[in-house]
Formats: sequence, C-alpha cells, structure tokens
Amino acid sequence: MKTHLTRGTVLALATTFLLALGAAAPANAGPLADPDRPVYHYTPAQNWMNDPNGLIYAGGKYHLFYQSNPTGDTAGNGSWGHAVSTDLAHWTELPIAIPADDSEEAWSGSVVNDASNTSGLGTGPSGPLVAIYTSMQRATGVQRQALAHSNDGGTTWTKDGPVLDIGSHDFRDPKVFWYAPAHEWRMIVALSAEHRAAIYGSADLKSWRELSEFGPDGVTTAVWECPDLFPMPLDGKKDQTRWVLSVNVAGKAEYFVGDFDGTRFTNGEAPYSAPAGETLADFEGAGYGDGWTTTGTAFGDGPAHDTGVTGAIGSGYVDTFHTSDTETGTLTSPAFTIDKGYLNFFIAGGDHPYVPGGSTGVPAGDVFQDFEGATLPGWTGTGGFAGIAPAHETVGGQIGAGVLDTFGTGDATIGTVTSPTFTITHPYVDLLTAGGDHPWGQAGPTSVDLVVDGQVVDSVTGNGTPDLNWVHLDASAYQGRQAQLQIVDDNDGSTGWGHLMVDEIVFSDQIAQPWNTETGVNLIVDGQVVRSATGSDGGGMDWTSWDVRDLAGKQAQLQFVDLSTGGWGHLIADQPMLADAPAQSAADRAHWLDAGHDFYAAVTYNDAPQGQRIAIGWVNNWDYANQIPTAPWRGQQSVPRLLSLQTIAGKPRIVQTVTPGIDALAVNSAAQKAKPGAIAGTQPLAVTTATGSARVDAVLAAGTASQFGLQLLRSADGSQNVALRYDTGTQTLSLDRTASGDVGFSPSFAAVDKTVVPLDDGTLKLRIYVDKDSVEVFAQNGRAALTQLVFPVQGSDGIAATAIGGTAQLSQLTVTPLAAQPGH
Repeated sequence: MKTHLTRGTVLALATTFLLALGAAAPANAGPLADPDRPVYHYTPAQNWMNDPNGLIYAGGKYHLFYQSNPTGDTAGNGSWGHAVSTDLAHWTELPIAIPADDSEEAWSGSVVNDASNTSGLGTGPSGPLVAIYTSMQRATGVQRQALAHSNDGGTTWTKDGPVLDIGSHDFRDPKVFWYAPAHEWRMIVALSAEHRAAIYGSADLKSWRELSEFGPDGVTTAVWECPDLFPMPLDGKKDQTRWVLSVNVAGKAEYFVGDFDGTRFTNGEAPYSAPAGETLADFEGAGYGDGWTTTGTAFGDGPAHDTGVTGAIGSGYVDTFHTSDTETGTLTSPAFTIDKGYLNFFIAGGDHPYVPGGSTGVPAGDVFQDFEGATLPGWTGTGGFAGIAPAHETVGGQIGAGVLDTFGTGDATIGTVTSPTFTITHPYVDLLTAGGDHPWGQAGPTSVDLVVDGQVVDSVTGNGTPDLNWVHLDASAYQGRQAQLQIVDDNDGSTGWGHLMVDEIVFSDQIAQPWNTETGVNLIVDGQVVRSATGSDGGGMDWTSWDVRDLAGKQAQLQFVDLSTGGWGHLIADQPMLADAPAQSAADRAHWLDAGHDFYAAVTYNDAPQGQRIAIGWVNNWDYANQIPTAPWRGQQSVPRLLSLQTIAGKPRIVQTVTPGIDALAVNSAAQKAKPGAIAGTQPLAVTTATGSARVDAVLAAGTASQFGLQLLRSADGSQNVALRYDTGTQTLSLDRTASGDVGFSPSFAAVDKTVVPLDDGTLKLRIYVDKDSVEVFAQNGRAALTQLVFPVQGSDGIAATAIGGTAQLSQLTVTPLAAQPGH
C-alpha cells in the first residue's frame, strides 16, 4: 500500500515557518513537494480543508478561500484559508484570511467586489472586497450571517460583525451577487434542515430583507448546504438566458434550471408523475383492508391520516410511529400475482435495512456483564479509567439502561478497563460495541481484547458509529482456560471516534449476528425475502422501484416491517403498485453537476473574466472525510470547471469542461497512444499513468457488448483497479473503486457511482483526469461527470480495456502526463 501517514514532514515544517512569518507558501510543488501530494488539485501545505468559499476574480487573480482548521488535520475551528492563482492551475497559499475566535467559527460564504462602496467599508478609490460568511456561535450553535472586509485586495481582513440573524441553528452558506436590474445585492442562503433556500435583498450589504424562498424540491434526504444562484445563456444565446439554482445535498451538487425575476426563483422543470399501474393498496380507509395482517403494535388498527408527512398521495399511508418509536411490528399483505415488470411504492422513515438472520434479542448463553449496576465489582481501570462505572445514557442498540463508555471527560481520556479472571466455558464471547474502530496492534487502538496467559488472542473494535451492534470474540481454542477481557482506549480522538462503548457481554455457543433493526418494505416469494427497501432517515416520502421481471407469474406478498425503537425508528410507506415502467426517485430525477461520491460544496466564481461561470467543489465526502489517509494535509479541491448551459434532448442541462490552465500542464512530448482494436474480455493496454498525474482521452464503441469500459490504476495482476463501465441496456456509466487499493479506512468508502448518459451513435467519448489520489471522469464532451477519491496500491498504474457480452471497439486512447510547473 502507499504510505500516507509519514508524508511531507519537511514540507510541513517549512510551510509552518513561512506562514508564521506571514509569507506566502507555494502549494503543491517546488523542491519541498510531497511526492504523493496531488499535482494539479489544490491542497493546503498542511492541516484540514473542506468547502471552497468566497470564489472571486479580483485584481487579476482568482481567489480561492476555503474552510480550514489551522490547528489540525480534522474538521474544526472553522476559518477561511486563502490561495490565489492567475490561471486556476498554479496556486500560492496565503495566510489564514478570516480566523475562528473564542466566540465564533467562520463557516462558508462568499466574497463580492463592492466597487461602488455601497457598504461604506472602503477606504480607497476601488472599493473593498466584502466577505459574507456564516458566523457559527460557539456558545449557542446559532448560525448567522456576518461581514468582513478587505481594502488591500484580499490579503488582510477586518471582521465587521453579524448582519442577518434569524435565531436558527440551520441557516448557513450565503452566496451574494450583484443584481444589476435592481441595482442591489442579492443573497441566497440555506435553511438547511427545512430543505429550502431563502433569497434576500440589500442595497448596502448590511441591511437585508427576505424576498422569497425556494423549496422543498428535488432531493430532501439530507440537509441543503452551499446554495448558488446565477444566470447562464442557453446554447450561448444571451437573449435566451436561464437562471440556475444549485444546492449541495446528500454528498453531491444538485441544480435546477428556471427563471429569476429579482425576487423569486421559479423551477422550470415540470412536476414528476410516476408511471400508472395497478395499485395494491392506497391506505385511504380506516383499516388496512381484507387479507392484511399485523403483528405487534406499531401498525395500530389502520393507516395514519394527515400526520404531516410530505409526498403522500391522498390522506392515508402507513406510519409506524403510532404512539412512539418504541413500538414494533409487521404488516403483511394478502398474496398477489406479479403480472407486471416493476413494483413501485413510496417510502420514508428510518434507514435500517433488512439483515438476513439478524439478531432481535440477546443470544442464548451466560451473561458475564450487562453494565446495569452502579459499579463494576472486580473490574480494574488504569489511566483515565481508574474507578470507572457504567454510564446511564441512551445509545442506539443498547440493552437496558447501562453501558460502558470510555469517553470519560472527553476523547482525550485514555486507559484500560480489565475484567475479573474467568474460565472460558463457551466457544464465543458475544458483545455489543460502538464508537472507535481502531484495531488492537495499531497506533491508538479502541478495542476489546480477549487475553489468555497475558497474550491477546482475539480482538474487536467499535464500528465507527454511535450505535451499538453485535460482534464476537472467538474463544473456541481456549475452552477450559483462564482469561480476561481488556477494554483498551488509547485514542485521543484526533483520528476520529476516540472512545469506545461496550454493552451486554455474553458467553455463548453461537455467534451473535448484527441487529435486525429493520424499518423497511420486503417482497416475499416462496417464504423468502427477495427484494427489500428502507427509508432514508427522513419524513419526506419518495418513490422506489423494484425490477420484478424475473419473478413474472409468481405469487408474492408485501411485508412492511418496523423492528427499530429509536433513531428514526419508524417506517412510512404508501401506494404500492405494479407497473410496466419503473418509478424514479428524486435522486434518480435530479440533475447533478457530478454524480460521484467526491464532489461536494460546489460553488461558482463571482466576476470571472468574460462572464465565464467557473465552479470548484471539495473532493471529499463527510462519510469519511476525517479518515482519509493523507498527511500532513487532509482535503483537496476539484479541478476548476467551466460551465455552459446547453439543450440536451430538448432540456437545458449544464455541460462542463476543465479550465484551460489544467490542460496547459500537458507534457505532449511524453504522450502514449494505445493501439486501436477490438475488445473482448479484459485486455491490458501498453500505456500507463506511471507519472501519477495524467489526462486520459478515449473513444470506445459499444459494438455488440452489453458492457464495456476501462480499468484505470490497474495493478500488475489486475486484482486492483478503478473500473469505468458502460452498460448499454441502462445507458449507465459507472465508476467502481471497491477494489481500488486502500478502501479499509472507512466502511463507507468502497463505492460504485453511476450516471445515465446516452451514447452518440454507439460511441462513448471520455476525458479522464487522474491525479495522485483522485479520478475525475467527463463523458460525452462534459454532459456527465463522476469524481472519486482513490488510494491505489503502489505500482497500480496500468490501463486495460474491457468488454462483456460481446465485442466492443477501442477507437483511440491517449495518456498525456500533466506536470506541475515551478510555483505550482
């Protein structure tokens, strides 16, 4: 594997010295460059970075402000970092622009050039640069919008305090721009938890009045963040200008195309209508109907009506909240014949998937410790855990009222907790764990160890979440021996989840399976669950669809299940129907700037030359952002992307290309060309990305293949690669990093991302930007994009062409190194 945790020590020390002097530090290259640092993606010299902020072209420079933690390489102490460039490819890092202080963190926002000095904050003839950012109050968590200004072109900043406060904890990420028709400023800001974007107006950047709100619309399964609102000419025609409103949600950037009259944005997309079909139940009556049966109490005596759920058709639906999340049960339909190709239905509520064979209670055996008492007789603690007692708190998945929690007085608390000696009488020690997933034997463990004769013979960790789940220690080889359990917390939280939670230790003859805390809908055929779906931890219902063409003519039943008692522990569902076409969810229907896992918080530049609309996104994802294996920095920005609005299949859609400064890094004299030809199976090509940073240009024809594509960053034996596949049946392009190298640092990292993009006369055109730790794919001249972080095995630089179910054609493929120039 690549070694990420010992990189760049000299660079970090040198940069710290430069920044301490207030000097500009070169970013991403020069004699001190880290050999594993991205070449043409901006990274800070050290410490944490997330959202791009305040993107503005001013004084002949592109300014990139961004969320920074100046004191560490994980999220926190929100401040504005700063870098500048003349070509969006070579960046110079500057000192922190807007720091956090004792009262506030400076969260995301924007910068405008107040050329007419409407704010009165300017002291020179050119007017100030004004930053509008979210001031997150440390004491209360209230998020309000505040100003800072600069009269020296953005080098130094003065905070001016809050200008907009509605007392909310979910009011953030203002994007401000000049709206010329009204000779005023406009701000769009996220009401995050409400899935709305509010639009405000101001003449002076200080006094703001609300004009309108947009939403909820599109994807509402996660909070809305980092909105943007800007005009774009359709197909290059200025008299055909449309407005684009974007929000960042569920790890991606979604956009809407419509109109803006200076006050209100109107979505130009028609409301979605699902395919018609045969409704199995509409839940409009007082009861569930003939043949429907229930168990438990969660489903009550009939459907819920008008309880505030969004997205319902009619007034009735299934809602298992009933009287509280603590109720559980099932609702099963009468048998029906599958006589259409798809089964569509609405679903919302808890995101607790079906677990085959999952546990619903404590495994049979002898309970060794349940942590229900006020003390732990016979247990001993060291370090910060001397005298530790069970905590009485509410943790997802716990049994009873007590749990052992090594948080202590904070994640920095470390030590061990050791059980009394016992005789091993059963082959397994089953127990519940949560929290830190740092293994024994590595630095900073958070583990439960089985110790025999002073040696650790088996070990488990937490799961990186706050919810307890079953794990087991294998004691089968040591039955009859004396043993102890030792709970180890040697982690201070600097690498995520610095404590461990443990509950219900049982000596058992069986391996405990993970909790089945399902909140979902199952399709049962011949007594087996053959399809399953769950909610997304929200109350807004959305369509899901099962392809059941392979089950045609079968007898089936629907079963609605609620086995969860907390943490969105209920199910909401409606309108199951058989149809000839699939229903599309909001995520399926959404227009994404990039459908990959790692393009978030995307916003565009103010005042870019020639009216260009240039976007940058954060190449990361909050599911694992604090765990990615890079050092001494953590976080990078995407390649800058030039956006245009084009008519695609009769609809206005954003098309994106990489800004010219990146392609100017091409070393054309070192370009490699693959030999064109037919593709059958997997065929390694005589080209590589051995420089670690390159552009891959390829044209492939589908031919008779059902799937075709490329393997990038391929190991010599082919076992490791990033797989780019096109499915001709679904017109879907996917990027698969599940076998891309280091994927084990987070259970959320291994992923396959997909986007629908039609072929052009049977041909797929690709432009792929490969850097040390990322892959950015642009398909069909920028009509679709997929971005992923990757951490490949050392030496994984091969490329192969692939075809399944027939023969495809490689028409051309060129690999061109992209090399940083001095000062990059």
